[in-house]
Amino acid sequence: MVTTVSFPGLGLEFELNRVAFSIGGFNVYWYGLLIGIGFMLAGTYALLNARKVGVDSDRLIDVVMVGLVCGVIGARLYYVIFDWETFQGDLSKIFDIRQGGLAIYGGILAGMAGGIIMAKIRKVRVRPAMDLAAAGFLIGQGIGRWGNFVNVEAFGSNTNSILGMTGSKVVGYLTQVKNSGAAWAQSIDPHMPVHPTFLYESVWCLTGFLIIALWLMRRRKYDGQVFLFYTAWYGLGRFFIEGLRTDSLMWGPVRVSQALALVAFVTATALLIWLGQKKKKLGEDFLPLYINTPEGQAVAAGTFYQQAPAPEIHTEQPAEQPEKPSEPEQPAAAPEEENRAE
Repeated sequence: MVTTVSFPGLGLEFELNRVAFSIGGFNVYWYGLLIGIGFMLAGTYALLNARKVGVDSDRLIDVVMVGLVCGVIGARLYYVIFDWETFQGDLSKIFDIRQGGLAIYGGILAGMAGGIIMAKIRKVRVRPAMDLAAAGFLIGQGIGRWGNFVNVEAFGSNTNSILGMTGSKVVGYLTQVKNSGAAWAQSIDPHMPVHPTFLYESVWCLTGFLIIALWLMRRRKYDGQVFLFYTAWYGLGRFFIEGLRTDSLMWGPVRVSQALALVAFVTATALLIWLGQKKKKLGEDFLPLYINTPEGQAVAAGTFYQQAPAPEIHTEQPAEQPEKPSEPEQPAAAPEEENRAE
């Protein structure tokens, strides 16, 4: 399971083992471990900042957990649907995600859907929670992409850049693709370095997180603004990075994730501009921040969800009726004297 990856331009070489450690014969892979670390850091950030946007941290945990489960399921289904040929012969492979095979956009869409439903159930305001989720997504994606590095996957086409990478697994994969007759692969040289697209995306995501954490969260004008920024930021980066990759999920001639990235970028950017103009024109009365409302302040103070003590129920005993004075006994009537006939 050990493979070598080198960066000739940097003079670096790494021996990589996909297995981080084993417990009782059960292998724990770096891919899953790094995704787990990313999730923990994302969740920690969200919980530490929840009350700043008017979200109760205890209730947010329920939203995050449901979003996580739905996200993993969605990421796997997205990958399986657009790479069905790999799984149709052995459906049991669908459930083995330790070695990779999760598509980020599927995870985002399903995770958001599950999280929104749970937020409604737990009475958590959706748009402030989405702003927290946006920062969390970027942390998770930025760290999780290093799982692709350990698996030696999600790399791009040939490059002369100083960051170019190569290795036996890279050469083997590109040779296989080229021999398959794919038109786009005929210009690729398997023995030349390739773009480390996992690295590009990791740096892009972590940069976006820093922008949100250090600047945008403090200056947001309305709930949902951070999430729209995330959607536009990630969409822009993913559109260009996906165009470099050699393992894109395809729908005919279309790179599915690249198309989604373009739609996400255009839509989110248009909404940011439109809402920004309306906010500037209408002022604070238009989409006020939830944290600035009395209800949001109560949530931040931890008093909003507290139940009022149940009112005491007084059971009044019916007033005792005074005993009626007993009526004096009437003397027995004297028997009438019989009239005697004279």
